[in-house]
Amino acid sequence: MRVGRALVPLLLVAAFIISCGDPPDKEIQQAQAAIAAAKSAGADQYATEDYTAAQTALKQAGDAVDQRDYRLALNHALDAREHALSAAKDAAERKAAARVDSDKAVARAAAALGEARVRLKSAEAAHASPKVLADARHTIAGVEQAVQKARTDREQENYLAALDSVKDVTPRLQAVARELESASPAAPHKRH
Repeated sequence: MRVGRALVPLLLVAAFIISCGDPPDKEIQQAQAAIAAAKSAGADQYATEDYTAAQTALKQAGDAVDQRDYRLALNHALDAREHALSAAKDAAERKAAARVDSDKAVARAAAALGEARVRLKSAEAAHASPKVLADARHTIAGVEQAVQKARTDREQENYLAALDSVKDVTPRLQAVARELESASPAAPHKRH
């Protein structure tokens, strides 16, 4: 009988392990779906911290399953889903803000480009220095390409790339406009 009594605690422990012995497949699948949705929302660009944390937690859940620590796997899967949901929400907000910012930045760059072109025409008409004119044409051509790239990026909803394309063009064009203005000979004043 002693042997039978010794088996009772072992059987209870085995029953407990078996009852906790199922991997959290449903929760891991929910986390995977939430991460996929977050990526679709742009979280990999606009909410990188939470998105990366979600991916890390999902990997940790998989590692815990491999080690048969299903309780830890469940915790990591739930963390992964939480981070992914947060990343999706933040990404939507940040993407909308980046869209507005990129619209404004491209509009400012386009306006500065138009002003630089006007100044270039005036400087050409006033026979400004050929070197100044060539430098201005070169800068304006580069900015035209940057603005076009930014517009393409905006159409593809890649607002961060659009912002990056035009981030320094307005000051460059303003410098060109000042240089063209100072290089052009002053127009004679008409007497009345």
